[in-house]
Amino acid sequence: MMIKLLATCVLFVCFWHSACAEESPLAQLKSFLSHSASMSADFQQVSLDKAGHPGKSSYGKFYLNRPGKFRWNYEKPFVQEIVSNGGKVWFYDADLEQVTVKNLDDSLGSTPALLLTGQVNLEEKFKLEEQGKDTDMNWIKLVPKDEESGFKYVLIGLNAGQLAGMELSDNFGQLTRIYFTNIQLNPTLNADMFNFKPPKGADVFGN
Repeated sequence: MMIKLLATCVLFVCFWHSACAEESPLAQLKSFLSHSASMSADFQQVSLDKAGHPGKSSYGKFYLNRPGKFRWNYEKPFVQEIVSNGGKVWFYDADLEQVTVKNLDDSLGSTPALLLTGQVNLEEKFKLEEQGKDTDMNWIKLVPKDEESGFKYVLIGLNAGQLAGMELSDNFGQLTRIYFTNIQLNPTLNADMFNFKPPKGADVFGN
């Protein structure tokens, strides 16, 4: 009896893993977005030229609290902050002592991870195309339906149903790739980290 029970459990686990493995990349993305109310991760951002040669890399921390709250902290080689809350996005450059404020829709070409905030209807604003698997990630391509968008496409990469990478192609032929590590799903995040206040003496531009 015990052997039959164990065999049944093994078959169930194998079936569950098989079902997850067969889940399409688009279904995995929708599942990830629906089950990730909050998230934190380390990131590496790499810029590539038209020939695909890697250039500068930036490193920092990423925080997400859906819907609509987002913080992107560049820690090296330069200190910058991008904060989204209430449909607005603040870009702060510590070296320039400058803050730029934009509407969320106008900022997607600068910060593709804003697509994860829950305030962007992906199927309404983008054509979603499954790209298959590459470098252990399942990729989904998002092509803007708005021809005047500031970028050509965004790729979202998932590994085992979890966010692992992104790629942005702008209208100038430059590629930006982002790799996520040390991911924590649904951590408790302090709400104050998403309330941006311009540092004293910083110039503020935008709406």
